[in-house]
Amino acid sequence: MNKITVRPMTPEDWPAVSKIYLEGIATEHATFQTDCPPYPAWDASHIKECRLVVEDDGVLAGWTALHRVDPRWCYRGVAEVSIYIGERFRGRGLGYHLLTTLCQQAEAAGYWTLQSTVLQDNAASKGLHLKCGFRLVGRRERIARDCHGRWLDTFLMEHRSQDDEPAGYFKL
Repeated sequence: MNKITVRPMTPEDWPAVSKIYLEGIATEHATFQTDCPPYPAWDASHIKECRLVVEDDGVLAGWTALHRVDPRWCYRGVAEVSIYIGERFRGRGLGYHLLTTLCQQAEAAGYWTLQSTVLQDNAASKGLHLKCGFRLVGRRERIARDCHGRWLDTFLMEHRSQDDEPAGYFKL
């Protein structure tokens, strides 16, 4: 049986993280992005806390991170989730370990709402989010074009804190 470990992401993980991100981009089902930014740009756009990787027998197999939805104070507890699993590790339950750990850590850090934007053709991601307690709160029709010019819809998925005031609420 494989040993699954979820741990904090470090800057040294970037080569493996960016490779997995590029694999997600290549599917054309994970993001509208067409390239991976350099680490300084990625680092600046993501929240420093709640950056996680999952390892399968010591091999980095996936990652997740948060970024702020809005810089205004009233939205300080709302963040958007990015989650990617490496191509050879998909379908093995690693995303579940990663996303459930992220939800727990985000709530402990004071985030009351996590949201994910799931592209219409990404049934696996939609299923993962539902399994991890996210709910479908909306569908945005023809919100963006893919790299082939095709209009796509996205699903807005949301995970709410179990408490009215998450543990880290006043720390944000």
